[in-house]
Amino acid sequence: MSYLYLLLNLTSVSIPFLYSFEKHMRYIQYWKAIFLATILVAVPFIIWDIIFTKLGVWGFNSAYHLNINLLGLPLEELLFFICIPYASIFIHYAFQYFFKNVQLPSKLVQFIVLILIIIAVLIVVFFNEKLYTLVNFSVLLLLLLFAIFTKNNYLNRFFISFILILIPFFIVNGILTGSFIESEVVWYNNEENLGIRLFTIPVEDVFYAFNMLYSNLLLIELFKTKFNKVNE
Repeated sequence: MSYLYLLLNLTSVSIPFLYSFEKHMRYIQYWKAIFLATILVAVPFIIWDIIFTKLGVWGFNSAYHLNINLLGLPLEELLFFICIPYASIFIHYAFQYFFKNVQLPSKLVQFIVLILIIIAVLIVVFFNEKLYTLVNFSVLLLLLLFAIFTKNNYLNRFFISFILILIPFFIVNGILTGSFIESEVVWYNNEENLGIRLFTIPVEDVFYAFNMLYSNLLLIELFKTKFNKVNE
């Protein structure tokens, strides 16, 4: 089933893309900001991916992807950094559009951020020999510190929408890591992670998704503001 990874990418993005043209929400109106943010975030994540693949931190089962490789990665893996952020951030903005007044209180967000920072620091200190764990939680720590110092309120809504995003995340990433199929599409070297699985998904993947999507959100909001000023 060499098209499975490609099918997961296309299925993930198809419905959000079609609904992007919905006449009320009109998610497509932000296409410049979304496109630019997606590419800018994809670059460091792809570099991270290339390095970790070469080091054997993770790898790909050729039975589940097309025989097209770029930069040492399957084509589908590169598409992942476009399709998944687009679909996931669509969920965030759809939630924001339909539930305008629903957000977490700032004090609760600050408490959650503080707890996550403490967890990230402890993990980085005590599990620094595990490469995926170290890099992943170091990036998380930097993003949370950035949120504190910039005092932006994006996390007030994003913490909620991220819970919603985790529903399709567990389906797609579950399949990628071996749920419902004979073997993994993406395999992980457990010597380089905590060895804790949520079903078949390494727990690090949840924070990896948070890092990637929150980075996208930060840049999209930045570019939306800049493009709006240009159009005024």
